[in-house]
Amino acid sequence: MATFTRSNGDAQPVFHIDVANGPVSPSASTAATPVNLAGPKLDFFTVTANTSVAGQQGVNGYVSSVISAVQQTATVAMYQVDGTLISFGVYPTGAFANASAFLSAANVAATGFQLNSAATTGFKLATS
Repeated sequence: MATFTRSNGDAQPVFHIDVANGPVSPSASTAATPVNLAGPKLDFFTVTANTSVAGQQGVNGYVSSVISAVQQTATVAMYQVDGTLISFGVYPTGAFANASAFLSAANVAATGFQLNSAATTGFKLATS
């Protein structure tokens, strides 16, 4: 395998998310500080609809509308639909004060669909 000798730089991380205090010190990799982050820290919410939304995942479907509503306040990093339950991982952390605030932002009015409740119980993977 080919190698080359570095003439400058160090092993600094490419990015340092959720910290706005400048660069990480060169000793960070030996001080129990992560230097290879997988992404930003996420907040997790689940919302429960009044009926199954599994068939509403297409373009301009109910799930798309809920995601768009959530993204007015935070970025949806991932989501999962399982029948009536939609799980979200969003950032930045703290964008929603609690599950009630998340439900208020996400609850899009649509014929036959509404979100009845929300929780911060984590991210639920689909059962099927």
